[in-house]
Amino acid sequence: MLNLSLTVEVYLYTLPTDMRRGFDGLMRMAEEHLQKNVLQGGLFVFVNRHRDRVKLLYWDQDGLAVWYKRLERCTFALPGVDEETVGVILSATELAMLLGGVDLKRARKRNRYQIPA
Repeated sequence: MLNLSLTVEVYLYTLPTDMRRGFDGLMRMAEEHLQKNVLQGGLFVFVNRHRDRVKLLYWDQDGLAVWYKRLERCTFALPGVDEETVGVILSATELAMLLGGVDLKRARKRNRYQIPA
């Protein structure tokens, strides 16, 4: 079971990732392509070319941790982005929906109250 705080920053790397990459390879991708330091916190999501496998990389207080999921059927539906976009910031809710099989392209967010800037 993966428990997330609603305030955790989630970074989705949108290009296909080689799932043979381990801790260091994924951390290097986050630093080079997303310009984020994994050791400063956040959750980094990587999906393979077929979109049937996902790895989540995060710093767990005293070391790196990887969470890995392989679907036996179907694929993960990523949010709609253009081809030039390398990374997308997701909310913890959007990540839970993605992992739960919800198509984020078709899901609509209803208008909610926002504090004026």
